[in-house]
Amino acid sequence: MTGDPARGRAPTGDQQPLRDSTRALVRPIEPDDRDALRAGFDRLSQGSRYRRFLTSMTRLSSSQLSYLTEVDHHDHEALIAFDPGTGDAVGVARYIRERGSDRAEAAVTVADDWQGRGLGTALTRRLARRALEEGVRVFTALLLSTNTDMLDLLRAVGDVHIGDREPDQGAIEVEVPLEPDGEGGGPRLHRVLRAVASTPTEFAPGGGRGSPPSQPGG
Repeated sequence: MTGDPARGRAPTGDQQPLRDSTRALVRPIEPDDRDALRAGFDRLSQGSRYRRFLTSMTRLSSSQLSYLTEVDHHDHEALIAFDPGTGDAVGVARYIRERGSDRAEAAVTVADDWQGRGLGTALTRRLARRALEEGVRVFTALLLSTNTDMLDLLRAVGDVHIGDREPDQGAIEVEVPLEPDGEGGGPRLHRVLRAVASTPTEFAPGGGRGSPPSQPGG
């Protein structure tokens, strides 16, 4: 096993079984994870970066890395997943609470070669449970307003609110209530995420009002 690139030793975290019988190590992000997060971003394809940030990005700046790793684990929580064999960061789930509210903008990013294993769903469930523990009751995310097919699909899912447009980003806010069902997010959240994930480039949770434009969520 190679060491965690951020620490020079094997990564730590809770064992998370995945659909293909592999496992990831998941834990809350820490300031020392800067290098691991930077390396993980560098390995993302251009398409994955666009889906995540609603814009083309080539690198994370030092200030962005600080913002993404130095979190208070209350209003801003982030969970990081590692490949236990290589020590590489392979996924991040994050919420950023809207100030003074029980709503938070959520974001989940999974490395390209780890997609399709169920890691994104597992991270979302863990993030939703943490959000409920901290008093968050609604996750929000952004969908590009030009994606009319996905908007029709989301309306058919059920109890999902499609809010007003974000004029500066050409995006529409989607709201999903969290449910204390033992899974954390409730079936609606999972159905929405699966539906949104089926579109190739047009949905990117996070990177909107919940974080400064120059410091997007991870």
